[in-house]
This record gives sequence, structure tokens and C-alpha cells, in this order.
Amino acid sequence: MKKDIHPQYYPNAKVTCTCGKTHTMGSTKPEIAIEVCSNCHPFYTGKEKLLDIGGRIERFKTRRAGAKPAAAKKVREAKNKKR
Repeated sequence: MKKDIHPQYYPNAKVTCTCGKTHTMGSTKPEIAIEVCSNCHPFYTGKEKLLDIGGRIERFKTRRAGAKPAAAKKVREAKNKKR
């Protein structure tokens, strides 16, 4: 390794989350402040909420229900004729 080009490595860097949980890990910074950790992240805590913004699912279902099934059949037949 070249001398004087690498940052100092801290094997026991302190990582602190906004929820208050702290742990240590190796880093080039002695202290790290994070906003979300595995202790408070909604995915890991089971508090994740899926939102249907603007009724996208309902609009898709109504469009699909209104579609003509015969039109799709004609497209398939046309593709088969080209082969």
C-alpha cells in the first residue's frame, strides 16, 4: 500500500440511530449518525403500510373489465397466421 493516501480506519466506530440504538462497526469515521436502523425501520418492525395512491389498482381493474376479450383473441390469431 502507498503511504499517506489512505484514510484512517476506526475498527470500533460508534453508529447511533435517531431511535437511540447504538452499535459499533469498522469505518473511516469515528462516529456515524443514521436516521433509520433495523430496530426502527418499518419493513423490519412489521409496521410497513402499502398505499394505493390515487386508486391505481381500481382504475386498472375497471379498464381490464371493460376490455373486449374478442380483441385479444384476434391479436393472437393474427400473430399465429404470420408464423
